[in-house]
Amino acid sequence: MKKMPESFSIKSWADDDKPREKLRQKGRAVLTDAELLAIVIGSGSREDSALSLAKKILRSSNGNLNQLGKMSIAQMMKFKGIGEAKAVTIAAALEIGRRRRKIPLNTPAKIAGSADAFAVLEPILGELEHEEFWILYLNNANRVVHSAQLSKGGITGTLVDVRLVLKKALELGAVAIILAHNHPSGTLVPSNADRAITKKLKEAAKVLDIRVLDHLIIADKTFFSFADQQEL
Repeated sequence: MKKMPESFSIKSWADDDKPREKLRQKGRAVLTDAELLAIVIGSGSREDSALSLAKKILRSSNGNLNQLGKMSIAQMMKFKGIGEAKAVTIAAALEIGRRRRKIPLNTPAKIAGSADAFAVLEPILGELEHEEFWILYLNNANRVVHSAQLSKGGITGTLVDVRLVLKKALELGAVAIILAHNHPSGTLVPSNADRAITKKLKEAAKVLDIRVLDHLIIADKTFFSFADQQEL
């Protein structure tokens, strides 16, 4: 059946063309990002259906859901048809998706290299608009037994409490740690402070026979690895 123009109400479309009906009949996996977003939006404006409006919003973030997740409530409300309630609903839905990716698997992740560490840390740090510093604690099998935030809002040597880091490692029986922080600016170039913190923690951990395996700098979907670049 021929689709109705997207500016018409979704209610007037054939059932196969309605995002809600499509999800119910065919499953969530077959829906496009725009169709899923249209369901969250619920209704459009006089000029646009919910689907057309969803496509406009996605185009503004280059079709990238991670970029969309960084959009503020005020930015979303600039789209005609998106009031505060809908903007908050979209933000909440995207945040649920982000948090879902952070939930650990039943089997702790095994770290065989920087890519494995990135897979664990990217859902935590990839979309943040401020800096955070995290540590992964690993056991003898190189499996993550715990992850913890060390600082938030900036990275300086004064914010790193080496004693707390190593105390936690001893409590967990961890034999290795991986450092990580994000650069909201998108740059992957380590700063002097980044290198100083890495050296400080590595030297302190060595006294207790705890290895610092890597330090990752994460910027959205990419990362820099101190170990891969032989800077550790």
